[in-house]
Amino acid sequence: MKKIAILQSNYIPWKGYFDLIAFVDEFILYDDMQYTRRDWRNRNKIKTPQGLVWLTVPVKVKGQFFQKIRDTELDGTAWAAKHWKSLAQHYARAPFFQEIASWLEPLYLKNRYTMLSDLNRTFLCAICDYLGIKTTITNSWDYTLIEGKTERLADLCRQAGGTEYVSGPAAKDYIVEDVFTSAGLKLTWFAYEGYPEYPQLWGDFVHQVSILDLLFNVGPKSADYMRYVR
Repeated sequence: MKKIAILQSNYIPWKGYFDLIAFVDEFILYDDMQYTRRDWRNRNKIKTPQGLVWLTVPVKVKGQFFQKIRDTELDGTAWAAKHWKSLAQHYARAPFFQEIASWLEPLYLKNRYTMLSDLNRTFLCAICDYLGIKTTITNSWDYTLIEGKTERLADLCRQAGGTEYVSGPAAKDYIVEDVFTSAGLKLTWFAYEGYPEYPQLWGDFVHQVSILDLLFNVGPKSADYMRYVR
């Protein structure tokens, strides 16, 4: 049995994204999909005394034409120092800020990124390493892509040697379940409900923030507030 999940890369995503990675055996970054504006590909939220604030990585969008996530370039490098300054400003009081900063700060200040996919994957892998997530992470362009929205997902799962495809609930709007059944694949819907609250700075608790909020606040105990990270 081999579980596969296929999802676009996100910038420093929330804890549920990493729980999905931990739940499967192979996680395919689906960056052959179209880049979408005002989405999670190049931005995420952090918690501050003034409420939730977006950290957005500027990218170059070429007109109204189809542009793959993997082909999306970053617009400059100044954003990196600004993002780190914002994180340091708002999380310096968090119990595990220094521990997380020891490996996170160099990702911001010492690396230079030109492509969005490379940036996202670098941060995803570093966070997985800290959490002890051993799931294999691959790219959609490691495989052959066929036509058909659901057919392509099922075929990617098949090519990866998967027997079970794990999907987030949002895909229920477009996935044709019979395609997986016909391919001999089990389709499992991943649920994001039921996460416990953890000690969090700045007012009422909020789940929908970057996982960095969890890491800064509880550090090595982060797995206690997730379901599939061990």
